[in-house]
Amino acid sequence: MTFSPQEALQRTIEHREIFFDEMIDLMRQVMRGEVTPVMTAAILTGLRVKKETVGEIAGAATVMRELALAVPVQDKTHLVDIVGTGGDGSHTFNISTCAMFVVAAAGAKVAKHGNRSVSSKSGSADAVEALGAVIELRPEQVARAIEDTGIGFMFAPMHHPAMKVVAPVRREMGVRTIFNILGPLTNPVGATNVLMGVFHPDLVGIQARVLRELGAERALVVWGRDNMDEISLGAGTLVGELRDGKVREYEIHPEDFGIAMSASRNLKVSGPEESIAMLRGVLDNEPGPALDIVALNAGAALYVSGVADSIADGLARARAAIADGSA
Repeated sequence: MTFSPQEALQRTIEHREIFFDEMIDLMRQVMRGEVTPVMTAAILTGLRVKKETVGEIAGAATVMRELALAVPVQDKTHLVDIVGTGGDGSHTFNISTCAMFVVAAAGAKVAKHGNRSVSSKSGSADAVEALGAVIELRPEQVARAIEDTGIGFMFAPMHHPAMKVVAPVRREMGVRTIFNILGPLTNPVGATNVLMGVFHPDLVGIQARVLRELGAERALVVWGRDNMDEISLGAGTLVGELRDGKVREYEIHPEDFGIAMSASRNLKVSGPEESIAMLRGVLDNEPGPALDIVALNAGAALYVSGVADSIADGLARARAAIADGSA
Protein backbone atom coordinates (compact mmCIF):
# COMPACT_ATOMS: atom_id res chain seq x y z
CA MET A 1 0.00 0.00 0.00
CA THR A 2 1.32 3.42 -0.99
CA PHE A 3 2.34 5.75 1.83
CA SER A 4 0.35 8.91 1.18
CA PRO A 5 1.83 12.43 1.27
CA GLN A 6 -1.07 13.44 3.52
CA GLU A 7 -0.09 10.80 6.09
CA ALA A 8 3.54 11.94 5.84
CA LEU A 9 2.55 15.55 6.52
CA GLN A 10 0.37 14.51 9.46
CA ARG A 11 3.31 12.60 10.97
CA THR A 12 5.59 15.64 10.78
CA ILE A 13 2.94 17.89 12.33
CA GLU A 14 2.63 15.45 15.23
CA HIS A 15 6.43 15.14 15.48
CA ARG A 16 6.26 11.43 14.69
CA GLU A 17 8.80 9.60 12.56
CA ILE A 18 8.31 8.53 8.96
CA PHE A 19 9.90 5.08 8.93
CA PHE A 20 12.64 4.02 6.51
CA ASP A 21 10.45 2.01 4.09
CA GLU A 22 7.74 4.68 4.19
CA MET A 23 10.31 7.37 3.38
CA ILE A 24 11.51 5.36 0.38
CA ASP A 25 7.93 5.13 -0.90
CA LEU A 26 7.29 8.84 -0.28
CA MET A 27 10.52 10.00 -1.92
CA ARG A 28 9.88 7.90 -5.01
CA GLN A 29 6.51 9.64 -5.37
CA VAL A 30 8.12 13.07 -4.90
CA MET A 31 10.95 12.44 -7.36
CA ARG A 32 8.54 11.06 -9.99
CA GLY A 33 6.59 14.32 -9.78
CA GLU A 34 3.50 12.64 -8.32
CA VAL A 35 3.33 14.95 -5.28
CA THR A 36 2.14 18.51 -5.83
CA PRO A 37 4.57 21.39 -5.20
CA VAL A 38 2.39 22.63 -2.32
CA MET A 39 2.40 19.25 -0.59
CA THR A 40 6.12 18.75 -1.29
CA ALA A 41 6.94 22.10 0.32
CA ALA A 42 4.69 21.32 3.29
CA ILE A 43 6.37 17.95 3.91
CA LEU A 44 9.88 19.42 3.55
CA THR A 45 8.96 22.15 6.04
CA GLY A 46 7.43 19.63 8.44
CA LEU A 47 10.54 17.45 8.34
CA ARG A 48 12.78 20.46 8.98
CA VAL A 49 10.72 21.65 11.96
CA LYS A 50 10.40 18.13 13.41
CA LYS A 51 14.11 17.43 12.70
CA GLU A 52 14.94 14.64 10.28
CA THR A 53 15.82 11.25 11.80
CA VAL A 54 18.49 8.77 10.72
CA GLY A 55 15.85 6.53 9.14
CA GLU A 56 14.20 9.38 7.24
CA ILE A 57 17.50 10.66 5.86
CA ALA A 58 18.70 7.15 4.97
CA GLY A 59 15.41 6.35 3.21
CA ALA A 60 15.48 9.55 1.17
CA ALA A 61 19.17 9.06 0.30
CA THR A 62 18.44 5.50 -0.84
CA VAL A 63 16.00 6.83 -3.43
CA MET A 64 18.43 9.56 -4.53
CA ARG A 65 21.08 6.88 -5.09
CA GLU A 66 18.59 4.73 -7.03
CA LEU A 67 17.87 7.61 -9.40
CA ALA A 68 21.47 8.82 -9.82
CA LEU A 69 23.55 8.09 -12.91
CA ALA A 70 26.10 5.74 -11.35
CA VAL A 71 29.83 5.96 -12.08
CA PRO A 72 31.16 2.45 -12.88
CA VAL A 73 34.40 2.28 -10.87
CA GLN A 74 35.57 -1.34 -10.59
CA ASP A 75 38.43 -1.09 -8.10
CA LYS A 76 37.36 0.87 -5.01
CA THR A 77 40.46 0.08 -2.93
CA HIS A 78 41.48 3.21 -0.96
CA LEU A 79 38.72 5.19 -2.70
CA VAL A 80 37.44 8.07 -0.58
CA ASP A 81 34.75 10.73 -0.94
CA ILE A 82 35.66 14.16 0.48
CA VAL A 83 32.50 16.22 0.77
CA GLY A 84 30.78 18.96 2.75
CA THR A 85 27.17 19.94 3.21
CA GLY A 86 28.15 23.59 2.76
CA GLY A 87 25.95 26.22 4.30
CA ASP A 88 28.41 27.01 7.08
CA GLY A 89 28.73 30.65 5.97
CA SER A 90 32.49 30.67 6.52
CA HIS A 91 33.37 31.85 2.96
CA THR A 92 36.76 30.14 3.09
CA PHE A 93 38.77 28.96 0.09
CA ASN A 94 38.06 25.49 -1.32
CA ILE A 95 39.75 23.43 1.38
CA SER A 96 38.32 20.02 0.49
CA THR A 97 38.94 20.59 -3.23
CA CYS A 98 42.58 21.38 -2.52
CA ALA A 99 42.81 18.38 -0.19
CA MET A 100 41.58 16.19 -3.05
CA PHE A 101 44.84 16.70 -4.97
CA VAL A 102 46.94 16.01 -1.89
CA VAL A 103 45.05 12.83 -1.02
CA ALA A 104 45.46 11.45 -4.55
CA ALA A 105 49.17 12.33 -4.55
CA ALA A 106 49.61 10.49 -1.23
CA GLY A 107 48.24 7.20 -2.53
CA ALA A 108 44.46 7.20 -2.20
CA LYS A 109 41.83 7.71 -4.90
CA VAL A 110 39.24 10.47 -4.63
CA ALA A 111 35.68 10.52 -5.96
CA LYS A 112 34.53 14.08 -5.29
CA HIS A 113 30.90 15.01 -5.80
CA GLY A 114 30.17 18.73 -5.88
CA ASN A 115 28.27 21.68 -7.25
CA ARG A 116 28.56 25.36 -7.96
CA SER A 117 28.43 27.90 -5.17
CA VAL A 118 25.19 28.32 -3.25
CA SER A 119 26.17 29.97 0.04
CA SER A 120 29.96 30.05 -0.35
CA LYS A 121 32.13 32.41 -2.40
CA SER A 122 33.39 29.51 -4.50
CA GLY A 123 31.81 26.06 -4.81
CA SER A 124 33.90 22.99 -5.56
CA ALA A 125 32.68 22.94 -9.18
CA ASP A 126 33.62 26.62 -9.55
CA ALA A 127 37.13 25.89 -8.28
CA VAL A 128 37.72 22.80 -10.42
CA GLU A 129 36.47 24.66 -13.49
CA ALA A 130 38.68 27.67 -12.70
CA LEU A 131 41.66 25.31 -12.69
CA GLY A 132 40.86 24.48 -16.30
CA ALA A 133 39.13 21.14 -15.86
CA VAL A 134 36.00 20.11 -17.74
CA ILE A 135 33.36 19.33 -15.12
CA GLU A 136 30.47 18.15 -17.30
CA LEU A 137 31.68 14.58 -17.77
CA ARG A 138 29.69 11.44 -18.48
CA PRO A 139 29.83 8.67 -15.82
CA GLU A 140 32.25 6.51 -17.82
CA GLN A 141 34.57 9.52 -18.29
CA VAL A 142 34.64 10.12 -14.54
CA ALA A 143 35.41 6.43 -13.94
CA ARG A 144 38.30 6.61 -16.41
CA ALA A 145 39.66 9.73 -14.69
CA ILE A 146 39.65 7.96 -11.32
CA GLU A 147 41.42 4.93 -12.78
CA ASP A 148 43.99 7.02 -14.71
CA THR A 149 44.69 9.92 -12.32
CA GLY A 150 43.27 8.91 -8.94
CA ILE A 151 40.79 11.81 -9.04
CA GLY A 152 37.26 12.01 -10.38
CA PHE A 153 35.02 15.06 -10.03
CA MET A 154 31.29 14.56 -10.45
CA PHE A 155 29.29 17.70 -11.20
CA ALA A 156 26.08 16.99 -9.27
CA PRO A 157 23.53 18.17 -11.90
CA MET A 158 25.04 15.72 -14.43
CA HIS A 159 24.34 12.76 -12.15
CA HIS A 160 21.02 13.66 -10.52
CA PRO A 161 18.56 14.53 -13.32
CA ALA A 162 15.58 13.71 -11.08
CA MET A 163 16.45 16.72 -8.90
CA LYS A 164 14.93 18.93 -11.59
CA VAL A 165 11.52 17.88 -10.26
CA VAL A 166 12.07 19.50 -6.85
CA ALA A 167 14.36 22.36 -7.94
CA PRO A 168 11.54 24.94 -8.37
CA VAL A 169 10.08 24.09 -4.95
CA ARG A 170 13.47 24.36 -3.24
CA ARG A 171 14.21 27.63 -5.02
CA GLU A 172 10.90 29.20 -4.02
CA MET A 173 11.14 27.97 -0.42
CA GLY A 174 14.60 29.49 -0.04
CA VAL A 175 15.34 27.66 3.22
CA ARG A 176 17.42 24.64 4.10
CA THR A 177 15.62 21.30 3.70
CA ILE A 178 16.46 17.60 3.86
CA PHE A 179 17.90 17.94 0.34
CA ASN A 180 20.81 19.98 1.74
CA ILE A 181 21.65 16.97 3.90
CA LEU A 182 21.13 14.44 1.10
CA GLY A 183 23.59 15.83 -1.45
CA PRO A 184 26.75 14.60 0.33
CA LEU A 185 25.16 11.16 0.84
CA THR A 186 24.51 10.50 -2.84
CA ASN A 187 27.97 10.13 -4.40
CA PRO A 188 27.39 8.37 -7.75
CA VAL A 189 30.51 6.21 -7.31
CA GLY A 190 29.18 4.74 -4.08
CA ALA A 191 32.45 5.27 -2.22
CA THR A 192 32.39 3.35 1.06
CA ASN A 193 35.02 5.58 2.71
CA VAL A 194 33.83 9.11 3.43
CA LEU A 195 35.17 12.32 4.99
CA MET A 196 32.13 14.58 5.39
CA GLY A 197 31.83 18.08 6.80
CA VAL A 198 28.46 19.20 8.15
CA PHE A 199 26.85 22.57 8.95
CA HIS A 200 25.42 21.71 12.41
CA PRO A 201 26.75 19.76 15.41
CA ASP A 202 23.61 17.58 15.60
CA LEU A 203 24.48 16.15 12.19
CA VAL A 204 27.84 14.75 13.31
CA GLY A 205 26.35 11.66 14.91
CA ILE A 206 23.30 11.55 12.65
CA GLN A 207 25.21 11.51 9.35
CA ALA A 208 27.72 8.95 10.63
CA ARG A 209 24.80 6.65 11.45
CA VAL A 210 23.09 7.37 8.13
CA LEU A 211 26.30 6.44 6.31
CA ARG A 212 26.35 3.18 8.24
CA GLU A 213 22.77 2.46 7.12
CA LEU A 214 23.77 3.20 3.53
CA GLY A 215 26.63 0.70 3.60
CA ALA A 216 29.68 2.86 4.31
CA GLU A 217 32.63 1.03 5.87
CA ARG A 218 34.72 3.94 7.16
CA ALA A 219 33.65 7.53 7.76
CA LEU A 220 34.60 10.68 9.60
CA VAL A 221 31.82 13.28 9.91
CA VAL A 222 33.17 16.59 11.19
CA TRP A 223 31.96 19.99 12.41
CA GLY A 224 34.29 22.74 13.63
CA ARG A 225 33.10 24.64 16.69
CA ASP A 226 33.74 27.87 14.78
CA ASN A 227 30.98 26.64 12.45
CA MET A 228 33.19 25.20 9.72
CA ASP A 229 32.21 22.10 7.75
CA GLU A 230 35.85 20.99 7.82
CA ILE A 231 38.34 19.97 10.49
CA SER A 232 39.05 23.43 11.85
CA LEU A 233 42.17 25.27 12.98
CA GLY A 234 40.20 27.95 14.81
CA ALA A 235 38.44 25.75 17.37
CA GLY A 236 37.85 22.17 18.38
CA THR A 237 36.21 19.84 15.87
CA LEU A 238 33.47 17.36 16.74
CA VAL A 239 33.98 14.02 15.01
CA GLY A 240 31.63 11.11 14.38
CA GLU A 241 33.74 8.14 13.32
CA LEU A 242 32.28 5.03 11.72
CA ARG A 243 34.56 2.01 11.90
CA ASP A 244 33.85 -1.71 12.20
CA GLY A 245 30.12 -1.01 12.22
CA LYS A 246 30.31 1.21 15.31
CA VAL A 247 29.97 4.99 15.61
CA ARG A 248 32.19 6.79 18.09
CA GLU A 249 31.91 10.52 18.80
CA TYR A 250 34.80 12.62 20.10
CA GLU A 251 36.55 15.97 19.75
CA ILE A 252 39.92 16.87 18.26
CA HIS A 253 41.99 20.07 18.30
CA PRO A 254 44.75 21.37 16.00
CA GLU A 255 47.23 21.27 18.90
CA ASP A 256 46.72 17.48 19.05
CA PHE A 257 48.61 17.35 15.76
CA GLY A 258 51.23 20.00 16.48
CA ILE A 259 49.40 22.68 14.49
CA ALA A 260 48.96 26.24 15.73
CA MET A 261 45.40 27.50 16.07
CA SER A 262 44.33 30.04 13.45
CA ALA A 263 41.00 31.84 13.00
CA SER A 264 38.94 30.97 9.93
CA ARG A 265 39.04 34.62 8.85
CA ASN A 266 42.63 33.94 7.73
CA LEU A 267 41.21 31.54 5.13
CA LYS A 268 38.43 33.74 3.75
CA VAL A 269 38.20 34.62 0.05
CA SER A 270 36.02 36.93 -2.02
CA GLY A 271 35.59 34.66 -5.05
CA PRO A 272 36.92 31.79 -7.19
CA GLU A 273 40.06 33.64 -8.35
CA GLU A 274 41.20 34.35 -4.80
CA SER A 275 40.34 30.79 -3.79
CA ILE A 276 42.45 29.37 -6.64
CA ALA A 277 45.38 31.62 -5.69
CA MET A 278 45.26 30.28 -2.13
CA LEU A 279 44.92 26.71 -3.40
CA ARG A 280 47.97 27.09 -5.64
CA GLY A 281 49.91 28.54 -2.72
CA VAL A 282 49.17 25.43 -0.67
CA LEU A 283 50.28 23.09 -3.46
CA ASP A 284 53.45 25.20 -3.80
CA ASN A 285 54.11 24.43 -0.11
CA GLU A 286 53.78 28.02 1.11
CA PRO A 287 53.73 27.90 4.94
CA GLY A 288 50.68 29.19 6.77
CA PRO A 289 47.20 28.27 7.99
CA ALA A 290 45.96 27.39 4.48
CA LEU A 291 48.66 24.74 4.13
CA ASP A 292 47.99 23.46 7.65
CA ILE A 293 44.24 23.07 7.25
CA VAL A 294 44.54 21.34 3.87
CA ALA A 295 47.19 18.94 5.19
CA LEU A 296 45.08 18.14 8.27
CA ASN A 297 41.91 17.47 6.29
CA ALA A 298 43.83 15.50 3.68
CA GLY A 299 45.36 13.51 6.53
CA ALA A 300 41.89 12.65 7.83
CA ALA A 301 40.85 11.51 4.34
CA LEU A 302 43.96 9.34 4.04
CA TYR A 303 43.07 7.76 7.39
CA VAL A 304 39.49 7.06 6.29
CA SER A 305 40.71 5.64 2.96
CA GLY A 306 42.89 3.10 4.76
CA VAL A 307 46.16 4.46 3.36
CA ALA A 308 47.13 5.91 6.77
CA ASP A 309 46.90 4.28 10.20
CA SER A 310 45.73 7.46 11.97
CA ILE A 311 44.94 11.10 11.26
CA ALA A 312 48.45 11.99 12.48
CA ASP A 313 49.99 9.47 10.08
CA GLY A 314 47.79 10.85 7.30
CA LEU A 315 48.89 14.39 8.14
CA ALA A 316 52.56 13.40 7.81
CA ARG A 317 51.86 11.71 4.45
CA ALA A 318 49.93 14.76 3.23
CA ARG A 319 52.74 17.16 4.20
CA ALA A 320 55.27 14.91 2.44
CA ALA A 321 53.18 14.81 -0.76
CA ILE A 322 52.98 18.61 -0.79
CA ALA A 323 56.64 19.13 0.08
CA ASP A 324 58.01 16.82 -2.62
CA GLY A 325 55.78 18.31 -5.31
CA SER A 326 53.67 15.18 -5.84
CA ALA A 327 50.54 17.22 -5.21
